[in-house]
Amino acid sequence: MRILKNILTISLTIATTVSMAGNKERIGQAGSSQLLINPWASSAGMGGSNSAYLNGTEAFNWNISGLSAVNKTELYYSNVMLFSGSDISINSLGFGQRVGESSVLGISVNAMSFGDIPITTTANPDGGQGTFSPQFLNLAIGYARTFSNSIQGGGAIRIVSESINNVGATGVALDAGIRYVTGEHDKAKFGIALRNVGPKLRYSGDGLATTVLLQDAEFTVNQRAEGFEMPALLNIGASYDIYLLAKEPAEGEEATEVDDDAKPSDYRLTLAGTYTSNSFSPDQIRIGAEFGFLKYFAVRGGLVYEESVFSALGEGGRLNSNTGPSLGMSLMLPFKKKEETGFSFDYGYRFSNPLGGTHSIGLRLSI
Repeated sequence: MRILKNILTISLTIATTVSMAGNKERIGQAGSSQLLINPWASSAGMGGSNSAYLNGTEAFNWNISGLSAVNKTELYYSNVMLFSGSDISINSLGFGQRVGESSVLGISVNAMSFGDIPITTTANPDGGQGTFSPQFLNLAIGYARTFSNSIQGGGAIRIVSESINNVGATGVALDAGIRYVTGEHDKAKFGIALRNVGPKLRYSGDGLATTVLLQDAEFTVNQRAEGFEMPALLNIGASYDIYLLAKEPAEGEEATEVDDDAKPSDYRLTLAGTYTSNSFSPDQIRIGAEFGFLKYFAVRGGLVYEESVFSALGEGGRLNSNTGPSLGMSLMLPFKKKEETGFSFDYGYRFSNPLGGTHSIGLRLSI
């Protein structure tokens, strides 16, 4: 308990510091905004409100401590079609492997594609000089450990790469998180995660070179780009499981066999919430709920709230297109009834008014 108390004290201190930095006036001043986009399907359906109880490789983007829940081996692929019709997509692959009784190693790769964009210049504003395709990629390597029945923690290092035609940048960011689990059947969960902490990202390349004419002579001037800070943020999340239509033994009947992993009901309702403190945009409150039937089916929904979330997008109104309601579902095919192994299909939809909605599809294999 002393360890938990110290960790919570440090985390809350960090939370106070980061939350004071949140400022909508700083929007657009950070680099690597790709790190703020959720690339996974399951959590998309709840708007990220389920950061406290996300398990497996999907936890890379919310609270890395959830990686510790990988049963043995997990492989997860997800595709995000950002703003339908925009040709912007994210392909993600996550892999987790248990090493020893209480430790899990994992890797996550997210690749963002923008399609072909016409090249325009001041001399040819209508294009006609070919196309280019920006390439954004981030790769994370993480480690998570179960320290006790109640405490899980982890950390990750993330390499970020961005290239736009003849200009590119590479940076490094660190993530860390902890989760506390308590209650009968682990009903209550509380998690804190600090993400995207690292040195400034600076662009360089031939694309920053400019040709100038001075006294009838041409000179090439190489410009030096300003460094951009990483979009650091803090997630503080909590969740609680409610078992509906709980099974009760008949009067006078005694249980003859006890299964420690058995749940009191086949029907689960999980209520979740996450507070996200952003360094370069308004803070967000995420709330959501998930209804699950055994290990076969789950439906979920969420809402991301921030300042002016219900107003029009633009100056004086909403500043983030990916806020508001979200919906999702999962279909699971367990290999064994009493083990967390099997195949699942996840789908999530985020409303992005006035842009086209964002669809997320995920396939997970757990063995």
